[in-house]
Amino acid sequence: MAPESHPAAAADAPSRNEHSRSRRFAGWREHHGWSAGASLRRLAARPLGSLLTITVMGLALALPLAFYLLLGNVQKLGDALGQSQAISVFLQPGQGAQQARLLADELGGRPELSGVAIKTPQQGMDELARMQGFSGALQSLGDNPLPFVLELRPRPDATAPVLERLVAEVRAMQGVQMVQDAGSWRQRLDALLAVGNRAVQVLASLLALAALLVVGNTVRVDIASRSEEIGVLLLLGASGAFVRRPYLYAGIWYGLLSGLLAAALAIMIEFALAGPVARLSQAYQGKLQVGGLPLWLLLAVPLAAAALGWLGARLVSAWQLRKAA
Repeated sequence: MAPESHPAAAADAPSRNEHSRSRRFAGWREHHGWSAGASLRRLAARPLGSLLTITVMGLALALPLAFYLLLGNVQKLGDALGQSQAISVFLQPGQGAQQARLLADELGGRPELSGVAIKTPQQGMDELARMQGFSGALQSLGDNPLPFVLELRPRPDATAPVLERLVAEVRAMQGVQMVQDAGSWRQRLDALLAVGNRAVQVLASLLALAALLVVGNTVRVDIASRSEEIGVLLLLGASGAFVRRPYLYAGIWYGLLSGLLAAALAIMIEFALAGPVARLSQAYQGKLQVGGLPLWLLLAVPLAAAALGWLGARLVSAWQLRKAA
């Protein structure tokens, strides 16, 4: 007959298990803190090598940011020069306000257009007067020679062939002298920007891979220089996670510091371009609003770089430890 277990011992078993889990968690947390501090001290112990690694990674990560900034401002330049694919319809000089309204009502019912605006000759004269160098010449004119102009605003989903057909039909209408389509150059600019965005994505991927390889090689050299120490730890029963944890934190530090450097370089590029951009904006009467990199991107770069550093250290340390085992 088996002896009955003591009730007090059965009651103490869950508390002992909970105490054991608490001690293991405290030890795991303490080792994480020690690994983070020890890896940072190792970086500080060799300042030149660490600085070179961080600088190379920072420059590699700053290049996509610089290209992203350039493309964003080229997009804004396109906005200032007329992003909307507006179609300007110049009426013949003999056409008055009534004919302009009739034609605007006729074109306003087209499904490919979101709206039609009428620009009077006086409005056109006022725009010319605001341009530098035209005010003196306009004062010498007796009558206003400008015609009525209809500005056709296509829908965003209107395709290029549909708009080309619309332009051809409007040119053939009675009372129309000329049709100026600003959509063709805008389509070419959009195509170039699409190519530029794809190039930035490819470049960012390649440079992120380069940063990962730089961290991986640095951690590999560090592990190789401590192969005997790692061998002793493995013989004493240390787990692979315990051994590689300091190297993972080293990769995180490399990535985080290089990401901060990349964000700082991007901000420096913005400040360096501030003066020329301000003069360019004045040349366009303030219509050109050039912006910098968004704050969320500057904050995300160090975090993404830290993740890259961790990944590079994780892959290399796992491979090196398998060789050591």
